[in-house]
Amino acid sequence: MSNPPAPVVHLDRSALAMLAHPLRSRLLDELRLSGPATATTLAAVLHTNSGATSYHLRKLAQVALVVEEDAGGKGGGRRRLWRASTESRPRDEGPSGDTDDADAKAAMAWLARDYLHLFNDRAEQWLDTQDRWPVQWREQVGLSDHLVQVTAGQLAALRADLGAVLERYRRIGAGNPDGKRVSVYLCPLPVDSPRRD
Repeated sequence: MSNPPAPVVHLDRSALAMLAHPLRSRLLDELRLSGPATATTLAAVLHTNSGATSYHLRKLAQVALVVEEDAGGKGGGRRRLWRASTESRPRDEGPSGDTDDADAKAAMAWLARDYLHLFNDRAEQWLDTQDRWPVQWREQVGLSDHLVQVTAGQLAALRADLGAVLERYRRIGAGNPDGKRVSVYLCPLPVDSPRRD
């Protein structure tokens, strides 16, 4: 039986503006990576205070990037868990050059650079800890790049094909004690200069 596809959140202008904030971006990433958590737990992990964490989680909830769940609690108290509404990084509604809105362009540029910093942090963490992993993992994990020559339409098809492969593998190791979560980054970047008309 196949798993249902992971939901994808598309960023409209309000969600984009809401997410373009350092703590909110980190909160969403931590929830995606580690799963549901309380504001207090998130504050400890991200080295901030629970008041600020709760405030920013509510802001993310306003644009459906996170969801609040009542997990109950001891003594009748309410224990609130927050979870990300998607396992994938949210996508903007269009290319950054597709809008005349200067604020939206600035927010998209900030998010792209924040994402790049996050990737860099994860890659460095792997380099710092790879010697602790079994050799069969070290042989498969790490950086690689592949040069392809495609049109914009063919690149769209390539991304869709890769997305389908990733979707097929999304939960394939669930329940296996040898299974580990792996973050796979897709970042096609042009090598050639753009054509000038």
